[in-house]
Amino acid sequence: MNVGIKGIGVYIPEKIVTNEHFESYLDTSDEWISQMTGIKERRFARADQDVSDLAYIACENAIKNAKIKKEEIDMVIVATATGDHKFPSVATMLQDKLGLRNVPAMDQLAACTGFIYSLITAEQFIKTGLCKNILVVGAEKLTKIADLNDRNTAILFGDGAAAVIVSEVAEGYGFLSHEWGSDGSGGKYLFDNKETGLLEMNGREVFKFAVRIMGDVSLKSVEKAGLKPEEIDMFIPHQANIRIMESARERLGIPPEKMSVTVDRYGNTSAASIPLSLFHELEQGKIKNGSKLVFVGFGGGLTYGAMTLIWGDKERK
Repeated sequence: MNVGIKGIGVYIPEKIVTNEHFESYLDTSDEWISQMTGIKERRFARADQDVSDLAYIACENAIKNAKIKKEEIDMVIVATATGDHKFPSVATMLQDKLGLRNVPAMDQLAACTGFIYSLITAEQFIKTGLCKNILVVGAEKLTKIADLNDRNTAILFGDGAAAVIVSEVAEGYGFLSHEWGSDGSGGKYLFDNKETGLLEMNGREVFKFAVRIMGDVSLKSVEKAGLKPEEIDMFIPHQANIRIMESARERLGIPPEKMSVTVDRYGNTSAASIPLSLFHELEQGKIKNGSKLVFVGFGGGLTYGAMTLIWGDKERK
């Protein structure tokens, strides 16, 4: 059985926050932010919007794009580190908001690697025959936990949501391989402070980890798929920092024009960043039916993962 993505939908908040906004009250500049991170702007959700609200719109769009009925969905998996509550989960809230059957619904916390972890999880349920269509969501409202007075982290994060439908696809399409894992010894470098509730990060240590792991797991996943790097049509890394992304691209041997870059317009949206980039490249016409893709991410935990897949299905144009 081949398992892949049958539909995708996104929600991008309307409010655009440029680097100049931070110049007005922090010791930073547009030039410095752009050079060090690649970020030019990011989106902030409204105060009256929470993660489930962002995710709901993305899910409605994904279901429509996949051309399936809501009653055909067998499970909901949401990758998020910024859920509305500790419980109930965003996934159960979506099950209710979307009017789905009483299907199993769960959040998956792997920070910025969450979308990849969730795709791998969904794939197993499809392959075992327990489910036919799974709604997988990456959604974050990082402005809830970012310290907007800390110039080292305030500039990095944005809000957004994306959803996909994971289902059986035709032979010759779908997920080919994955490589994933974690290194809990690095959890101290990226976490939410219990006292303040705000995100704290040792940027130097996270950068060192990311530069090493992103390229390594990408290459392993491509090799497991029986492919060579030059056969990859689009490399879609977690949009954390352009320097980390470029390092991973060079390690994999992919030319610049084959790497998705949306960090400049959305910043770091954690679990939402890979599917938001996927949607962007589809909209730009850079991904077509049969395109060979690599997703790769890293995040708090520290977690990491990569997937190699062939986009589409024989019925999709």
